[in-house]
Amino acid sequence: MNHTKNALREKTNTRQDNPAAHPNAEGFYGRFGGAFIPEPLRPNMEELSASYLEIIRSDGFIRDFHALLSDFVGRPTPLYLAANLSERYRTRVFLKREDLCHTGAHKLNNVVGQALLARRLGKKRIVAETGAGQHGVATATVCALMNMPCTIFMGEKDTLRQSLNVLRMQMLGAEVVAARSGSRGLQDAVNEAIQFWVAHPDQTHYLIGSAIGPHPFPDLVTRLQSVISAEIREQLLAEEGRESPDVVIACAGGGSNAAGAFYHFIGNGQTRLIGAEAAGEGTGTGRTAATMALGKPAVLHGNHTLVIQDADGRVGDTHSISAGLDYPGIGPLHAHLQDSRQASYVQVTDQEALEAALRLTRTEGIIPALESAHALAVLEKMSFGPSDIVVVNLSGRGDKDMDTFRQRLEL
Repeated sequence: MNHTKNALREKTNTRQDNPAAHPNAEGFYGRFGGAFIPEPLRPNMEELSASYLEIIRSDGFIRDFHALLSDFVGRPTPLYLAANLSERYRTRVFLKREDLCHTGAHKLNNVVGQALLARRLGKKRIVAETGAGQHGVATATVCALMNMPCTIFMGEKDTLRQSLNVLRMQMLGAEVVAARSGSRGLQDAVNEAIQFWVAHPDQTHYLIGSAIGPHPFPDLVTRLQSVISAEIREQLLAEEGRESPDVVIACAGGGSNAAGAFYHFIGNGQTRLIGAEAAGEGTGTGRTAATMALGKPAVLHGNHTLVIQDADGRVGDTHSISAGLDYPGIGPLHAHLQDSRQASYVQVTDQEALEAALRLTRTEGIIPALESAHALAVLEKMSFGPSDIVVVNLSGRGDKDMDTFRQRLEL
């Protein structure tokens, strides 16, 4: 390991928490959050709530976590000055290259941390949900590394459009179960993963993939993903002599990569935080996943947040070209950041995301995931100053989306 990488890792290890990004003792960020759970899971959640902070702050956990982040995940990921994008948008565009993580996305940061936590809690088995398949692949990868059996639930329609990731999970030894209820998407995969956990509570850890679910999951996932913003600060300080960018942009479905990219900048008064959500075919079409624009307060998957609902108040069907953003809710931290005007959220259509993906590919030679393409599309919708530092979190790479690109782009 080179000295620069070692030094950056040591600085990142000692980065202080940001209390402005944390929930209260009951797990609420303002009016959003909490833990609304079935009785059979109460012992699990109480055990997790009572121990997660002590465990993840312990010297042994920090040592093991950051060793794996460095030597297995491949951190720190580069903060890349995209010269051609910068020229196009007449500002300074940096890409935080989470697409270069092992398995191809930011998801592995959280999975490594939660798997280490599960082992310290004495859990023997992992259950998880996945949308685009990246969290599933990351979970299967770490479970193979740690010799832990895992079951991964994935919406049936997502198993079809992300068949490559299904194969990767199976090759890694995971049991992949298609969720055939409801709209057969991410929401239904979460439902069935929770049902599995209810049926197997004692030895199983639910390794949730985003900053959603009952407390303490949103806080746990955000803290584990905060390595992204910690590295941004250290890298900007080393390269630019300042820690805070002017703008951070990230896509938000459940919102884990955005929570990690925003974490150290929440409440600093210097950095604009912008989330990109999936508008699908348009917010007025009924085929959308624009929760921040259309959602109403309700309880979904164990927390009080914004939820897309139908006329009768039931959870509504959603649509996005991006499986990872095709979700009717949002993490409670993001609902709070919008509610308190600490962040803003921009709606991006399927077509805008496709165009942004092709634009990055042909200007910088980087094929992004469709999720990340939503964040890139925000650059077309806003203007920035010529000296601004604008960081776009490139949360994943586009290998998994090649079938969709082939079908939808005229190449």
